[in-house]
Amino acid sequence: MAEKIADGFKNEKAIILPYNVRDYLKTNNVTRHLYVTHIGYYPEAKYHFRERKNGAGQNILIYCESGKGWIIYNGEKLYLDRDQVFILPANEAHAYGADTHDPWSIYWIHFNGEDAELFPSIIGKKTDTGDSYSSRPGDRVILFEEMFQNLEMGYNPENLEYVSYCLSYFLASIKYVTQFREIKNVKEMDVIQKSILFMKNNLEQIIDLEDIAQHIGYSPSHFGNLFQKKTSYSPMGYYNQLKIQRACSYLQFSDLKIKEIAFRLGYYDPFHFSKAFKRETRLTPKEYRRKYNP
Repeated sequence: MAEKIADGFKNEKAIILPYNVRDYLKTNNVTRHLYVTHIGYYPEAKYHFRERKNGAGQNILIYCESGKGWIIYNGEKLYLDRDQVFILPANEAHAYGADTHDPWSIYWIHFNGEDAELFPSIIGKKTDTGDSYSSRPGDRVILFEEMFQNLEMGYNPENLEYVSYCLSYFLASIKYVTQFREIKNVKEMDVIQKSILFMKNNLEQIIDLEDIAQHIGYSPSHFGNLFQKKTSYSPMGYYNQLKIQRACSYLQFSDLKIKEIAFRLGYYDPFHFSKAFKRETRLTPKEYRRKYNP
């Protein structure tokens, strides 16, 4: 392994887990799925360089917070910029380093586990987590700090298991970047979310596909096709599921009679409501109330 690093980086931090702890991580029922072996942060890492001709025994995640750097993997040289991530696969040759003029600041994690294979779409590839209102880079950094600080507090099973769950979420925030951003999306500006909000606000009214499409300014056919593509449900199928969800809430948390709930949600009669309810939940409204009433 070749390396070229200055005498450390100001404010750098790193934790390398002992081998006996790693052996435990491989056998614990929670941590064996995904676990951290090394973790750290290098700010403005001038002269940072690593070359491993035989790779490392772990997958290596590099998350560029700022500045620039480069990675050589699979015969190709790639450049990493702000809010971009690269995960190097275990046991494969690679090299990486900081840009000479604008050295990167990076969060890095070495990890292993049985579930690492669940992330093929982001391993060995550059992922751009984006730089926009909804990107949530700060939230991802907080998640990193949670892992680091818990490991700093020691290697008791609870700490290690919590870090394992955090790592899974951290990787999911990269693989499912669209879903990770969802919490910050402006709902009114998104056609699908806007239509769902309209449905939820009209569960106790009688509306149809044309009403929903008109609300968002689309033709019924165009909106129906778009909604099906984004959610895998037809708009009215989704709307009816929301009605059943509301019915479940009434059955569990209100004293409304079943026929009152049926009429409130626009069903023709209690029998029609009961049939629709059982189709979705496999229980009749009466059975559901008996089972889940607190």
